[in-house]
Amino acid sequence: MSIFYDEKNRLFRLDTSKTSYVIGIYQENYLLNFYYGKKISDMHFENFCKRNPSASFSLANPVIGENGFTPDTAPIEYGCNGAADFRISALAVRNYNGDNVTDIRYLSHRIFKGKKSIPQMPTTYANSDDEAETLEIDAIDSVTGALVTLSYTVFENHPVMTKSVKIKNTSDKTMFVERAFSGCYDFNSMDFDMLTLWGRHDKERNLCRRPLAHGVQGIESKRGVSGHSQNPFVAFAKAGATEDYGEVYAFNLVYSGNFSALAECDHNCSTRFIMGINPSDFEWTLAPNEEFYTPEVVSVYTPDGIGEMSRIFHRFYNNNLVRGKYKTEKRPLLINSWEAAYFDFDKEKLVAFAHEAKKLGVEMLVMDDGWFGKRNDDTNSLGDWFVNEEKLIGGLKPLIDGVNAEGLKFGIWYEPEMISPDSELFRAHPDWHVHVDNRTPMLGRHQYVLDVSREDVRENIWNQMYKVLSENKIDYVKWDFNRNISDAGSALLPPERKKEFFHRFILGTYDLMNRLVTTFPDILFEGCSGGGGRFDPAMLSFSPQIWTSDNTDPIQRLYIQFGTSMCYPASTQGAHVSACERTGYETKGNVAMWGTFGYELDPIKLKEEDKEIIKQQIADYHKYYWLIRKGDLYRIISPFDDSYYAAWQIVAEDKQSFLFTFVCMRRCSHRTCFIKFKGLDPNKMYKCSLDGESYSGEFLMNVGMNFTEMANRDGKSFTVYFE
Repeated sequence: MSIFYDEKNRLFRLDTSKTSYVIGIYQENYLLNFYYGKKISDMHFENFCKRNPSASFSLANPVIGENGFTPDTAPIEYGCNGAADFRISALAVRNYNGDNVTDIRYLSHRIFKGKKSIPQMPTTYANSDDEAETLEIDAIDSVTGALVTLSYTVFENHPVMTKSVKIKNTSDKTMFVERAFSGCYDFNSMDFDMLTLWGRHDKERNLCRRPLAHGVQGIESKRGVSGHSQNPFVAFAKAGATEDYGEVYAFNLVYSGNFSALAECDHNCSTRFIMGINPSDFEWTLAPNEEFYTPEVVSVYTPDGIGEMSRIFHRFYNNNLVRGKYKTEKRPLLINSWEAAYFDFDKEKLVAFAHEAKKLGVEMLVMDDGWFGKRNDDTNSLGDWFVNEEKLIGGLKPLIDGVNAEGLKFGIWYEPEMISPDSELFRAHPDWHVHVDNRTPMLGRHQYVLDVSREDVRENIWNQMYKVLSENKIDYVKWDFNRNISDAGSALLPPERKKEFFHRFILGTYDLMNRLVTTFPDILFEGCSGGGGRFDPAMLSFSPQIWTSDNTDPIQRLYIQFGTSMCYPASTQGAHVSACERTGYETKGNVAMWGTFGYELDPIKLKEEDKEIIKQQIADYHKYYWLIRKGDLYRIISPFDDSYYAAWQIVAEDKQSFLFTFVCMRRCSHRTCFIKFKGLDPNKMYKCSLDGESYSGEFLMNVGMNFTEMANRDGKSFTVYFE
């Protein structure tokens, strides 16, 4: 068993392979969070409910009395609004009278094998019931009738726990959920650094590390999507923790919409952390017997440093988040037409691309934006998902046949959640875009957002996409989303439900995606949002890889890929070689080899010497494919810590081999470069591709190797393979 209940002391202990999480039922049925950390076997938590109560006039439950317990400082398991807990609230429910005081108390619980899905939302999953165990705790607000089910799943083979919440209206009157976070966590310390991933278009997921301070701090998105600006990931690393040492707690929200992640450090130097749907511009109406579900949050704890935290996420997501055929099957190496042709292409040009790409060893051609409606630039036709036969005479079939005849698979680009004002769809249905009455909506990239919260809108888009995908041999779909959501409103929502729009929009996107991946299980889907603007675990549930960034400059990509790897595995990171002139093709290939690997260039324009380099890269891609896909990533030198060098290492699951990559971002003439490797078997001997010598794992991890002479030029890079 992974979940234990001590009936005498009313304590729950949730064990993963390496961690424990303890919940207590205190007097008056308060639910308290006693412990989260390294795995333990006993539970002596009698005094853990009490913290220094001398806050600013902290209040006491009149039944319990002023005995050192107050909701204002106690480690409340799921903090609620207005009932003497004055910290940030995970839950606030307004009843029919307009009161929003919320106070939930333990009612009952269930423990069972396996893991449930969440209606309408993507989640992580157990491959079998024996792989996970779940605890559901029912807690009731006796005044409003809000029945809150706190759901926890722990996994047998991963130090991972998930949390989610269901709220049911058991009263005979309507209530309104004003905020409903997915997880609430309590720590007896604030001695942590907060790690987050900030960015913008072309500069996604930069690492920010800052110490926690008294007060409220955190990140959020109000953009309608998870966004370029902040990723729904937060880690708390003990002060002084490094890649290899120190305690780390980390949290990732399985959600693609507006989110909030907040930490509050109080006068006791205790920390509350909450993560979930952003309560700004959110409210949900619950009629009697209706239910509301939050997305789930994935949490990881490790005492072994930031690097191990990342590897736990990577292993877990590869095994328990990514789904479908391409979870296990090798994915085709593709070339995308965008940076080679933009909107300027026809059948002959694309087949010529395919002809040259095949000579290099490429396996699939992807036709990007510009194939539909009257699309020759970005000012029109989004929503018109029928073939532009002025550009592609005879439709897609002659093009696909031509590409297939060259020996390549064929892929296509969509942006289903968008609509152009200059489109047949907009002229037929001007109320189908996201807007509010009496306001002229903002334009982004000459487009509006399509209101996919509406079933009739989704049905129209589904029918258009189904026709194209079912009538043609298409092996890959790139799903893009190229603007944020403003002027948020739906023509079908009544006034009292207007603030449900953002969440309904995301549920509509999930519904459309789920229909596609279910109907077309053999298609490889790749997510995209102006590059990495919607890189989150919910999207990975539908598309096993996401285009990491529109920025293909290999030096800038180092920052983007290192930051992304804090939480997301290499197998999910779309990474391509482009024709940018920052470095040679060797370094472009070495950096792109980190991820799914592919090309964004015109193969016809390549020089002969570059073609030979690319042929070797493709051979290496096949040689190292499973090592990179399934191996453990070790960040050796991070560009966030070093302005000259970046280096990483991928170690096979069985530690039989590893691949080391080094990039000189900027030459430092007065610096030596000794590398100590990580994650090896100290007793194995590893043969080095560089000099043919064999070294013990013990030697490579403790003594290392000298690469000073090889790290001597801006943009230079190299790889070394050991087996």
